[in-house]
Amino acid sequence: MEYFSDKEKGPKPRATETISPIAWGGIVAIVQSLVSTGAFGEHFPEMCSDGPVPVGTDERSFALALCAENPEIEWPLRTTKQDFYEAVPFSPETLVVLDLIQFCYAHVAKPVPAGYHDYFQHLHLSFDTEAGKTDFREKVNRIFLRNGIVFELLEDGNIIRIAPPGLREELASAEFQTGDKSLDQMMLEARRKFLNPDQAIRKEAVERLWDAWERLKSIDDPSDKKKSITQLLNNASIEPQFRELLEEEARKLTEIGNSFHIRHSEINQTAIQNPLHLDYLFHRLFSMIILLLKTRKSQ
Repeated sequence: MEYFSDKEKGPKPRATETISPIAWGGIVAIVQSLVSTGAFGEHFPEMCSDGPVPVGTDERSFALALCAENPEIEWPLRTTKQDFYEAVPFSPETLVVLDLIQFCYAHVAKPVPAGYHDYFQHLHLSFDTEAGKTDFREKVNRIFLRNGIVFELLEDGNIIRIAPPGLREELASAEFQTGDKSLDQMMLEARRKFLNPDQAIRKEAVERLWDAWERLKSIDDPSDKKKSITQLLNNASIEPQFRELLEEEARKLTEIGNSFHIRHSEINQTAIQNPLHLDYLFHRLFSMIILLLKTRKSQ
């Protein structure tokens, strides 16, 4: 189902990196529903008293395993906390919520009736793992989408961060076949880490991209970096004014790598704290590298 507001105005921009109490409440509702309907019964079965057949989810076993792997989660899941005399909306830290989602995805399966037990008046269950995972993934991703959250649960159970528009398409389509295996690997690592939900790992993506930048500058003549980068810039543009702009940008990008906590960690360097700044710097350098690689290939 597509909501009418999405048809009229388009979906909400995916720009939020925090799981809000409202979004958390929706995730809690999904998990509670799955527990009550037996959807975790394949891995944590409540067994029929009359024989070894699953009839639902053993909530205690499920909760023990969940909290053992995610010790910052409390069970039962709570959506409020006490603030003096009233309960206020609450959500755990975003990475904690994402870990919970991945745990649930790993253990969910759609309960399928496999017979009715007349004496105990309950259903015996079998499980469709693929259908259960698909339904869970779609529901979680809908919450992310409707709340403008930048994360997405993938079919393999990993959660990625959606890159900003523009960069998102470039990242998806980029191929790294430079002839330099080390450079290709650096670019692949930078892309993979940039899509990670953890800001600390995204910072590593920026660091890796700046390492790739330094290697790229000497790709055509390892013995003479200045000559090599000059050739790359010449290939990128024969229009004098744009060529001058590219050279200034190349110089500035190198200065940024040396001035901030990117490639080095000297005391006099500036740390990058704002995740939006990480996005900006990654986007800026990635665009430059892709331009130089594409124009190099065409020569």
